[in-house]
Amino acid sequence: MFRAPFSGIGLLLIASLATSPSHSDELKDLYFGEALYYAHQGYYFEALERLDAEVDQHAGLDEPELDTLFYHIDDAEFSLGDFELRYRMHHRAGRAIRAVLEGAVDEVVRNDAAYRLARIHFQKGQMDAALRALDRIDGKIPEGIRDDIEFLRANVYLAQEKPAESFEVLKRLQGSDSYGGFAAYNLGIAYLQDGQRQAAIEQLDRAGQIENNDPAELAIRDKANLVLGTILLEDGEYERAMPYLNRVRLDGPFSNQALLSAGWASLSVENYERAVVPWSILAEREVTDGATQEAMLALPYAYGKLDIHGRAAIFYGRALDAFGAEVDKLNESIETIREGKFLDALVREEIRKDKDWVIRLRSLPETPETYYLMELLATHDFQTGLQNYLDLADLRKKLVSWQSSFDSFDDMVTIRHDHYEPLLPDVDTTFRELDSRLRLRREQHKMLVRRRDDLLTTPRPEFLATREEQAVLARIELIEEKLKDASTPFEGALVQRMRRLKGLLTWTLETEYHDRLTQFDQNLRTLDEAMVVAQTQYDEFVRSRQAATHSFEGYETPISRLRGRVSEAIQKVDLLMKRQGRQLEIVAIDELMARRGRLESYRDKARFALADSYDRATQAQARSEVQ
Repeated sequence: MFRAPFSGIGLLLIASLATSPSHSDELKDLYFGEALYYAHQGYYFEALERLDAEVDQHAGLDEPELDTLFYHIDDAEFSLGDFELRYRMHHRAGRAIRAVLEGAVDEVVRNDAAYRLARIHFQKGQMDAALRALDRIDGKIPEGIRDDIEFLRANVYLAQEKPAESFEVLKRLQGSDSYGGFAAYNLGIAYLQDGQRQAAIEQLDRAGQIENNDPAELAIRDKANLVLGTILLEDGEYERAMPYLNRVRLDGPFSNQALLSAGWASLSVENYERAVVPWSILAEREVTDGATQEAMLALPYAYGKLDIHGRAAIFYGRALDAFGAEVDKLNESIETIREGKFLDALVREEIRKDKDWVIRLRSLPETPETYYLMELLATHDFQTGLQNYLDLADLRKKLVSWQSSFDSFDDMVTIRHDHYEPLLPDVDTTFRELDSRLRLRREQHKMLVRRRDDLLTTPRPEFLATREEQAVLARIELIEEKLKDASTPFEGALVQRMRRLKGLLTWTLETEYHDRLTQFDQNLRTLDEAMVVAQTQYDEFVRSRQAATHSFEGYETPISRLRGRVSEAIQKVDLLMKRQGRQLEIVAIDELMARRGRLESYRDKARFALADSYDRATQAQARSEVQ
């Protein structure tokens, strides 16, 4: 028995987030956190849906270092592979994990990725590729998956029919808390495959006595005892097989087969009374179980060997009635499967919300076919096909939900259009006025900057005169111009006064030039800051105006395109569901027909045995009356 090795949902984060040098202990990206939240609950599709979109948007950024996902991008990309693996998207998961292996990542993360890639290959039956991935593991290994790696390696060897190479690995794992019982059992199977019969018997004996309270470990202990008892039973060592078969718990998953084999072991040594005991227990159990049905025939046979023909006839009669009723139910089950009711039962939401939903299928009165398929439902191949069908059913629900949500998007776009469209003309008018004023201020600002730069190289004191000084200077120049053409007795005195006033003003401008230039520069720097604020507000206004327009324009084409893609996806999913569902129905019908054929054979045997038992009982009664 192989146990699929896997670590908990938090292993990836423990291994990668804790060791990545770029990672901060604080989760900075809420969308990444939301994806982890869904993954932790087992909703891997929802986790993929969110994280895939987030990583894709991050890849399209011009400045990704400004995005909050930048701090977790390596962990996010590895998580995508992990979620894809858990959602059984092995092809995409393998590609993502190989990218991690080939990237510059921490040693612990790389080893974790190699283990996950090996698991993918193992589950796909690619054992050589799985072994190559395991061989890439080197250096520091995450503590939580050390035993997982070794157990997977041993399983790969067993699957490759190289049992000798798994011996040392399985021996080391027998002390493992997680895999001790499984390693002990697999080591016994490895010895058996290698032809070491005595070593296999001794190892299975040890595996069958492991003390543990874990349900999985108890089940593998029962399995070891059952296999060992069956080996000895097939070899004709009936008395030696009995103790091992008796070790199997009566309430364990292998109890029915152990009770049946124990009865046959006792019958083989002609201890009929001891054979009656396990078969009596088994015959009262679930009639749909194959071991129970066989015991219902074997029990009256043992009574016949004990010459208790009357009781044998009674039990043959019960078996005949039970087999007839089960054949009728099987016929009904086959018919309901052909009508599609089996698939309808599998996708019932109220059933699948229960973690034991497969068991609850047995209690559905309107779907009797599920009552007979527990063994089939438990097989790996059927489980894989069934899970594919259920995934398709879940995906179809999501696609239908997405399809209906497009109407909501249309309503949102219409509401935004109706809200912004009447406001935009006034906004545009205000914007044009603001734009013209800002353009003027920009030109004025540029002119002042050029003047300051010129004054630094070519001093021009008159350019820094105040408004009053400029007015006085202009007045003086006007008077001087008029005095040139005037002929008055006071002309000389007036000219002298004008020169004195102009000289005084020029002196003031020359002596205060550097202070005024410094103040001008300071004022211009303050204006620079004001222009930056004005430009920022202008840019914000432009973005708000664009956002208002973009909130309702340009959505028709992408929404229409998405509608078409979702509609095509639904059609494709419907087709795949029909094909997959048909395959499941064929397998289920074949299984039920095989069971029906076996029951019909049992019924015929019971019918003849019943008649024979009645004859023998009648003859015995006649002999007793004669005596």
